[in-house]
Amino acid sequence: MPASVCTCTIPSATRYLARVRRFVDEQATAAGLSEKAASEVQLAVDEACANAIEHAYGGDAGGTVEVVTKRAPGRFVVVIRHTGVPFDISKYQPPDLARAADERWSGGFGVALMHRLMDEVAYRRRGRVSEVHLVKFLNGDGKPARDGGAR
Repeated sequence: MPASVCTCTIPSATRYLARVRRFVDEQATAAGLSEKAASEVQLAVDEACANAIEHAYGGDAGGTVEVVTKRAPGRFVVVIRHTGVPFDISKYQPPDLARAADERWSGGFGVALMHRLMDEVAYRRRGRVSEVHLVKFLNGDGKPARDGGAR
């Protein structure tokens, strides 16, 4: 399967997340992901974009969030880019789910959810640009497909 790159850029406001979800669903389906896998990617991307909007930009709609999808052999890759305040993964503490349930936390699960839904998650910084790389393997068993094709 040849690599295919597509981009969707939105203002940094949560009202534009539906546009990103539609874009990611279309691209994931075109890449050959199952409905379940496409939904998982869509949710992980939604969380990454919401985090950029809420935390990196502090809710300021003056920034942008760029979502880039790439179909590559054996994998579907999504890169979320922004120029807001960078996320420092070294300071991240996974939530205590038992405590969260007892205390009825309403947030703080996005990063953990992204890691649970995706096969690979990486954070990068390129100059002023922060990136979250999300990877879903196309064969669905947690390992890259050897033939580069979808199931």
